[in-house]
Amino acid sequence: MIQDNAKSKTILGQKANPIEPYEDFAIVVEDLHKHYGATRALDGLTFKIEKNKITSLLGPNGAGKTTLVKVLTTIAKPTSGRAWVGGFDVIKNDLEVRRMIGVVPQINNLDVYLTAMENLILHAKMHFMTRRVYMKRIEEALKFMGLYERRHDYPETYSSGMQRRLIIARAMIHEPQILFLDEPTTGLDPQSRRAVWDYIEKIKHRITILLTTHYMEEADYLSDRVMIIDHGKIIADGTSGQLKQMVSGDGKITLEDVFLHLTGRRIRE
Repeated sequence: MIQDNAKSKTILGQKANPIEPYEDFAIVVEDLHKHYGATRALDGLTFKIEKNKITSLLGPNGAGKTTLVKVLTTIAKPTSGRAWVGGFDVIKNDLEVRRMIGVVPQINNLDVYLTAMENLILHAKMHFMTRRVYMKRIEEALKFMGLYERRHDYPETYSSGMQRRLIIARAMIHEPQILFLDEPTTGLDPQSRRAVWDYIEKIKHRITILLTTHYMEEADYLSDRVMIIDHGKIIADGTSGQLKQMVSGDGKITLEDVFLHLTGRRIRE
């Protein structure tokens, strides 16, 4: 694998070092709060996520999923509490955090005035990658995603599934250690959704993934761990099998049954 020396450069000041023992985990959250006026979007979250695992975050609309992702990706600052990503404090070391994460947002934020190739080149340059490195990685990513033959086309000519695959490729170009997937398959047809699942399956053993999803079968199929959040609190945490066993002794229920039992409402409400 080609190494990119530019990745080790700092933008401002001296390069920060990860904090022990938090560098042993991909994500550490301690008593995290985020308030919007009287609304407590996050209400005292505490958890740790191991490296190279897929954790799914489930919850109804307004439960706090998006707010948590925004805090962990340094887009929003918490009201109180602390969080570390890859051993780095999301407030004190936000630049270090941004270098080591990839983000696939729920919305399509591709640049419509750039081709698929140009979208990836722009992202690579924002991460200070050398041309020799990023051109090789872009070629590999586009081929892996089945988009190489359409690399000079504009994203608006792509299907929804192709656009999602391009966004995931963009998030992976700089080889992040932690990948945040916010509703990555929303709006996709079953075939396109399965293609995204297959890609996640291929990369999951070498990267940590935090996945938010409305699709119970997606969380059930992909996840090593499932956390259910409601009203800004973690109300259940474990493997899919453990959560099913917790609600029904024989475990012969679905993850959606677990969700309904714990929250009293369907995930899409």
